[in-house]
Amino acid sequence: MKAAFLTAAEQFEVRELAPLQAPSDGLVLEVKTCGVCGSDLRRWKEGIPAGGSPMIPGHEAAGVVKSVGTNAHSYKIGDRLAIAPDVHCGHCWYCRHGLYNLCDDLHLIGITPGYSGGFADEMILTGEMLTNGIIHAIPAGLSFAHASLAEPCSSVLAAHTKLDTSLGDTVVVMGAGPIGCLHLVIAHSRGARVVLSEPNGIRRDMARIFNPEFIFDPSQEDVVQKVKDQTEGRGADIVICANPVAVTQTQAVELVRKGGKIALFGGLPKANPMTNLDGNRIHYGEIVVTGTFSYHPTFHEMALDVLAQGKLPADQLITNTFSLNEIQKAFENASNGKSLKVMVSLQA
Repeated sequence: MKAAFLTAAEQFEVRELAPLQAPSDGLVLEVKTCGVCGSDLRRWKEGIPAGGSPMIPGHEAAGVVKSVGTNAHSYKIGDRLAIAPDVHCGHCWYCRHGLYNLCDDLHLIGITPGYSGGFADEMILTGEMLTNGIIHAIPAGLSFAHASLAEPCSSVLAAHTKLDTSLGDTVVVMGAGPIGCLHLVIAHSRGARVVLSEPNGIRRDMARIFNPEFIFDPSQEDVVQKVKDQTEGRGADIVICANPVAVTQTQAVELVRKGGKIALFGGLPKANPMTNLDGNRIHYGEIVVTGTFSYHPTFHEMALDVLAQGKLPADQLITNTFSLNEIQKAFENASNGKSLKVMVSLQA
């Protein structure tokens, strides 16, 4: 089997390995597709942590069960599965209250050392992953590439459920990358109109296919005034910061209406996580500012169902596909702002 190891900052090495053996309580998944996530890009740019070893990233994976351990009774060879990264402990206060994404001992496939990911021909799903992870059957007729898209879709569905996006809302999405475009599509599906803010001209052009009601360049135009012009001077009902840029969080407080909601969806760089928010405007305007991270496992199943019903334009969201041998090119493409969702295909 082949696997792509991250060995240093912006450096992959594709290695030949022996075929994997299923643990007694787990299985081996023959990976067919794996998407490149923003968190994968951040790790790629930073390299492996100090003192760490090269590892196989990738967590937006879909594939077919190749072999099954003697005690993994719920699965059989040939099952089509989609996975998400979270593996919760099941014992902490948050897990006991069903808040699995906030688990105190959360492990992430393809990110946490010892939890190898999906940029490989095969990956092991241990008993722990099968019990406390996020793994669902792929609906009949849904392609592997579209099933891989379920993982990022899950977090967006969870965010809009939390925000209660609804008919008549004006939603401002800051950032028109693959996640920003997913926010646009799902906000539309819930009856909202969307204002999209994106400084990258190529991404603005790619996002137009999803028909935002208004799109503008925040590097050339007054973000706050543009939004107020679209909302009779009130400001947006909901603002979603779908990028890792602190200034958009500052702007969000300025352009949301009184009583509005702000979602900090994109995490900031760990080396510089601080932001500036107008506390008085939040206080006197009764503005809700919330973080949104990951999701309950039910949202992954929901995302697969939504994709299987054809309610999301998956083919338009996936703009580029590369082979495992081209993984370096895949990450360069995903990071240059000239694509939306990049997939790595491992199908022969």
